[in-house]
Amino acid sequence: MNRLARFAGFGKHEEGEETAVLDQDVAVEQMDAEELREPIIAALRNVHDPEIPINIYDLGLIYRIGIAPNGDVAIDMTLTAPACPVAGMMPIMVRNAVASVEGVGDVRVELVWNPPWSQSNMSDEALLQLGLM
Repeated sequence: MNRLARFAGFGKHEEGEETAVLDQDVAVEQMDAEELREPIIAALRNVHDPEIPINIYDLGLIYRIGIAPNGDVAIDMTLTAPACPVAGMMPIMVRNAVASVEGVGDVRVELVWNPPWSQSNMSDEALLQLGLM
């Protein structure tokens, strides 16, 4: 133990009795990977396509959310069209939204084009909101 720690009294239980801090067991609670799924989806629902006033999750742009036991997240997503003007920005917006979820580690977002996006990917809520149902 260094002098500053000794001076401050770290590691002492009673007068003159010292214990090594590293000998103590510390319980660390780790969140189950599947417990992260709903908060991640909620975060994705806060990301909106600038051309369509619907969130990207209900638009069906998120194809896969892979969650590792350590909290790392891999997302496969697409866009409504390959020539989408926000193609460079959207994966960054998704990564930032998911990274803000407590318990999430590294986030990797992959832009995929197969299968191509279609209206059939949209949720019923999105179809209803756009008047297509």
